[in-house]
Amino acid sequence: MNPAPIRAVLYDFDGTLADSTELIMRCYRHTMSTHLGECPPDEEWLSGFGTPLTDQIARFARTPEETEAMLETYRTHQDELFDAELRPFPGAEEVLAELSRRGVPMAIVTSRLRRATLRGLDVCGLSRHFQVIITPEDVAHAKPHPEPVLLALRHLGVPAAEALFVGDSPHDVAAGRAASTRTAGVLWGPFPRAALDEAAPDFLLDRQDGVLRLLDER
Repeated sequence: MNPAPIRAVLYDFDGTLADSTELIMRCYRHTMSTHLGECPPDEEWLSGFGTPLTDQIARFARTPEETEAMLETYRTHQDELFDAELRPFPGAEEVLAELSRRGVPMAIVTSRLRRATLRGLDVCGLSRHFQVIITPEDVAHAKPHPEPVLLALRHLGVPAAEALFVGDSPHDVAAGRAASTRTAGVLWGPFPRAALDEAAPDFLLDRQDGVLRLLDER
């Protein structure tokens, strides 16, 4: 039995459409140095990419009060750097424009909060392509739980079997697989290929326009 055609595309934001890794790492290093006096290895933060910021910060904070203080420091520093440091990956806007031209329904499913996501889409010049944006504020369980993906599909009116979820992290792949979409791991984000291979996405992409190729093939 042939698989159903891909009729909708769901995207993660950071590391998938937006080249935000250095921005995120600068905010992490500043926050940890400010509150802990030193910064744990980058790998400890990178392992949590794709999960909500509050959950990531809480892994390092020693008290709930320190979690809140660290979140404030992180967000303030991010606001200072945001416009100068955030940019779309090459080819992202062109591929989204082509998907829009074809009438392909699209959604953002991100672990970034809504205010920052909307600002990020504006800074990257991608806002016009997305009417459906799912953030942790919209669900009880964030990625890697399937709830954000399932909510996006409901808004789009597309069954999971006809959707592709594109993301850079194993958490994205896990969320898409649990929601029964097809999944594509992208190789231009911060995660090494071995980590994505272990997550077992249906496809691995090394170019933004690989999404168009998958739609054409299916």
